[in-house]
Amino acid sequence: MRLLDVPRTAHRHIEVDGVRVFYRDSSPARPDAPVMLLLHGFPSASHQFRRLIDVLGGRYRLIAPDYPGFGHTEVPEGFAYGFDRLADVMEGFVERLGLTRFVMYVFDFGAPIGFRLATRRPEWIAGLVVQNGNAYEEGLSPQARDFIALRPEDDGAEETVRGLLTLPATRGQYEGGTGHAELVAPDGWTLDQHFLDLPGRKEAQVALAFDYHANVGMYPLWHAWLREHVPPTLIAWGRGDPFFTERGARAYLRDLPEAELHILDTGHFALEEKLPEIAPLIADFLDRVWT
Repeated sequence: MRLLDVPRTAHRHIEVDGVRVFYRDSSPARPDAPVMLLLHGFPSASHQFRRLIDVLGGRYRLIAPDYPGFGHTEVPEGFAYGFDRLADVMEGFVERLGLTRFVMYVFDFGAPIGFRLATRRPEWIAGLVVQNGNAYEEGLSPQARDFIALRPEDDGAEETVRGLLTLPATRGQYEGGTGHAELVAPDGWTLDQHFLDLPGRKEAQVALAFDYHANVGMYPLWHAWLREHVPPTLIAWGRGDPFFTERGARAYLRDLPEAELHILDTGHFALEEKLPEIAPLIADFLDRVWT
């Protein structure tokens, strides 16, 4: 990559309904460059896309926000955490930025948030990049199913959720299923844990964990949206993901038979190990679908 292609990435806050949303926004060389909204996963934040932004942000405008309860975003006292509410804030964020059309990258929690945006505002979506962003029941591993079945009133349920909010568990999400764990830098999981350990953050994650079952109930609505709108779609999936299995990636082809599918020998946080393979796929996809 030529030095001139390195983007200048702004790091800003913007207020949405009392929430100070932090986001990263690259500055491509062309003002009419394709735009991609990057929706992060659990337990991470926009920093999970820092290397992708460095690689592609000079050619495309890449925008990566932190959700309420994640990263550098600040919420007012009493904020009620749930996936509908996170989608409300992200919808307001897009409106505040004045975005009217973009390709949407959905990963992990980014899938239920992103598909809520898509069904509310279909005119925004120029295409999808799906990276281990599950939307099908067959994509849920037994471990994921057991987790989703937890309810606040169940004995030990909150303790089970909190067990996922520790440094060993956070590190395991990054290294689990990878082919070469030494290629996964420790920066991601250590920064994630820093944010998880901030006051109120574990309580936010517990609330979201108990709300996750609502996403499964919305799967048929999202499938119908895919069939109706048929967005150009690139799927890049780490087959070693312990939560969202390869079957979930292939299930998209039922509703989007023309989707481009790539199964990669890595884990949940596929960009950490497979950025050299995934970034060119995204660049080619953006060049083809942005018209």
